[in-house]
Amino acid sequence: MMRRLLLAAMLSLGAIAAHAAEPIEGSWKTASGETATIGKCGSAYCVTLKTGKYAGKQIGKLSGKDGEYSGEITDPAEDKTYSGSGSVSGNSLKMKGCVLAILCKSQTWSRL
Repeated sequence: MMRRLLLAAMLSLGAIAAHAAEPIEGSWKTASGETATIGKCGSAYCVTLKTGKYAGKQIGKLSGKDGEYSGEITDPAEDKTYSGSGSVSGNSLKMKGCVLAILCKSQTWSRL
């Protein structure tokens, strides 16, 4: 019985450690259907559109770790930059952009 309990505890800790290390780097499908890539640029992560009308445009720069990131997000249609954040959970990335920290819009992106 104790051995099973210890094994269950170890597996739980392994799941927590895996959750804490979810990377933001990779290719993502945006809420509007385009593909964006997120990769290292200096000490941060740059978000660049790869498909669609604004392909090649950098639309964000985020810093952070363990699935939680913050920085700036640009709306390519309006060419306006907002304070932003990203939160990775499995194959989902919740992106959020805010004006004055009170007017916010969120999108969920899917890992490709």
